[in-house]
Amino acid sequence: MSEDANKNDRRDFVKAAAVTVAAMAVKDAGFPAILKGAAPLTLPTLPWADNALEPFISAKTISFHYGKHHKTYFDNLNGLVAGKPEADMALEAIVKGAAGDPAKAGLFNNSAQAWNHSFYWNSLRPKSDAKVPEDLAAKIDASFGSYDAFKKAFSDAAMGQFGSGWAWLVSDGGKLKIVKTPNAETPVTTSATPLLTLDVWEHAYYLDYQNRRKDYAAAVIDNLLNWEFAAKNLPKG
Repeated sequence: MSEDANKNDRRDFVKAAAVTVAAMAVKDAGFPAILKGAAPLTLPTLPWADNALEPFISAKTISFHYGKHHKTYFDNLNGLVAGKPEADMALEAIVKGAAGDPAKAGLFNNSAQAWNHSFYWNSLRPKSDAKVPEDLAAKIDASFGSYDAFKKAFSDAAMGQFGSGWAWLVSDGGKLKIVKTPNAETPVTTSATPLLTLDVWEHAYYLDYQNRRKDYAAAVIDNLLNWEFAAKNLPKG
């Protein structure tokens, strides 16, 4: 075999290894593939059936929230990036690249809302008796004092967000924190690592709870949080 052929084989091996490592990193990060660019900018499938969150969130709410609102963000995003470098970028990279630039407000709003919603669906799971994983439970106790104190802080953030927005459980500087963001804003543009989120835009709950945001927040926090997903997102070390 020629020296050139050997070089080509080595390059192919290195390229294949890099793809494998990247794929493993996406899986290990706990994110759906769309968030880290391992999939095209298309609406990801829900991680459960549209009626799986009942009676806390109805199939009707999911059909509008996911099938119309979330889909529209992806449709708008693809229209905005068509023929541009962003069309081949990871969703998170698009969000970060557009953040804080008034000329890219439309791009930021649609990409961030596409990201936030994809993260939100994975922050939820059908009701189960699964406990918070041990390592994460210890961090919750250390950061908030107790699990009940965490629940109150998370609910307070959901209620304290005036108008549309999000409540988040994040890891920042080795400590867990609760933050809230308005509209399409997201922790991925900061130093924090999001673990879970709660959507408090009215379209997330109005069909089921009308103006009772507090009841919606309590239903999700008490019954639907996906702690396995949160634990996967927790930075190691």
